[in-house]
Amino acid sequence: MQKLRTILAVTLALLAMSTLALPLAYAAEEDQGASFITPFPDGDVYQVSVIGDGFADGLLSGLIDALGTDARLAIQKKVREVQGVMISDIEAKMHDLEEAIAKEPMSVAIVMVGEDDRVALKGSKGSKIAIGSADWRTEYTRRIDRLMKAVKHKNAAVYWVGLPNFSRTEANEHAQIMNEVMRERAYLNGFKFIDVYASFADESGGYSAYGPDLAGKIRVLREGDGVHFTDAGNRKLAHFVEKELRRDLTQAKNDRTVPLLGTDTEQAKINPEKAAVAAVAPSAAAPSAGAPAVARADTSGVKIIRAEGPPGAPPSADPSGDQKADNGKISFKLAGSGGREETQTVEILRPAIPASVVALMARRESAGQLGDMIVDQIAGGLTLMSSITPAGNKARGKLSPAQAPYFRLLVKGERLNPKPGRADDVAWPKGDAASDAAKQVGAPQPKG
Repeated sequence: MQKLRTILAVTLALLAMSTLALPLAYAAEEDQGASFITPFPDGDVYQVSVIGDGFADGLLSGLIDALGTDARLAIQKKVREVQGVMISDIEAKMHDLEEAIAKEPMSVAIVMVGEDDRVALKGSKGSKIAIGSADWRTEYTRRIDRLMKAVKHKNAAVYWVGLPNFSRTEANEHAQIMNEVMRERAYLNGFKFIDVYASFADESGGYSAYGPDLAGKIRVLREGDGVHFTDAGNRKLAHFVEKELRRDLTQAKNDRTVPLLGTDTEQAKINPEKAAVAAVAPSAAAPSAGAPAVARADTSGVKIIRAEGPPGAPPSADPSGDQKADNGKISFKLAGSGGREETQTVEILRPAIPASVVALMARRESAGQLGDMIVDQIAGGLTLMSSITPAGNKARGKLSPAQAPYFRLLVKGERLNPKPGRADDVAWPKGDAASDAAKQVGAPQPKG
C-alpha cells in the first residue's frame, strides 16, 4: 500500500509540473528589459568581429552592406578564420583562437561555422563513426562546446548563426542535426542562436536556389554547389543578424539612459528643496526658485554648502505616466591647490523616462523570477530543458535548488507531505466523513 501511494504521488506531481510548465520563450519575453550587449562599450563604439569559415566570409560582406554606415559599430573587415571543429588538432587551434581574441577589442562576436564539419570520425580501434550517429553527435557536441568556450573567453555578446538547408538530402539531414547541437550549446553558454534554416526553404520546406530578397524580388540566393550563397543571399543572411543586433542596440541604449533611483539620502542631496517640502508638509508650497538650502553634513564627511533644484514647485505627475527631466546641483566646499577654500558645483542629471520604460522596470521589480529552470541530460547526449512556473505567475521567494519540490521528489526521492484536499492527499476517510465516524464510535476526533 505504501508503494502504491508513492507511485501515485510521483504520477500526480509529474502531471502538476506538466500543467505548470511554460515555454522558454515566454520566460525570455518577461526579461525584455535586460540588455544582451553591454550598454557602455569602450569608446562608445561596439567592436564587431565575425568568426568562422566560408559561410562567415559571405556573412561579413552582407553585414558590411547592412551595418557599415552605423556609427555605433566598428566592423572588422577580415574574418577571424576557424575552419570548423572537426579538425585533428582542435585543442591547439582553440588555444590559438583564445590568444588571438584576447589581443583584439571585441564587444560583439558573430559566429558561423559548419561548412566542412560534415565528415565522419575514426574510432579508438580505427572504426568509422558515421555522421549523425550517437557517438558522432557526442563528439561534435564536445567540439562545438570547446569552440564556444574559446569565443566566450572575451566576454563579448555572441550571435551564433545556424546552418542553412542544403541541396543534397543527406547533407540537409546532417545540417539539421548540427543545428540541434549548436542551438542547445548556444543556449547553455549564454549566446543568441539565429536560426536561418527555414528562411531559405521553399514553400514546401525543401531546398531552392531561388527566393525573395529583402525587397521581395525573386533572386538567385544560392550558388551552384547547393551550399554557399550569392551576394543577394549573403545580404539576406546578414539581415537576420542585423535584425537581432539592432534590437539589442536599442535595448542597450534604453538601459543606458535609465538613471539609478538612489536612496532617500541621495535624493535629498540632489533635490533638497523637494525633501524639505515632503518632510514639513506634503501640501505646503515649494520654496522659491534659487533659495539656498540649509547646510548639512553628508554621511561621507563632505559638507554641502548650496544645492539648487529646478525652479518652482516640484513637477506634478504626468497623466501619461512619463517622468519628466529633473536635474539638480550640488556644491561642495573643498581646499584648493593654494590652500584656499574653493566651491565646486556638480550637476546631477535626471533625464526624462518614457512611461513604457517605467512600467517595464516596475514590472521587473515586482514580478520576481518567473520560474525555475530544469536542465537534465538524457539518453543520446541530449539536454532536456524546461521551466516550472507557479500557477497565476504570482511573485514568490526563490527556493534553493536542493529545496525545490521537483528536486526533492524526482532527484532525492523524498515523499512530499500531502496537503489536505490536494490530489495527492490519499488519507481515508476524508474530512467530515472521518469526523462523523469518530463521533459514532465515541473515539476522539482526529486533529486537522
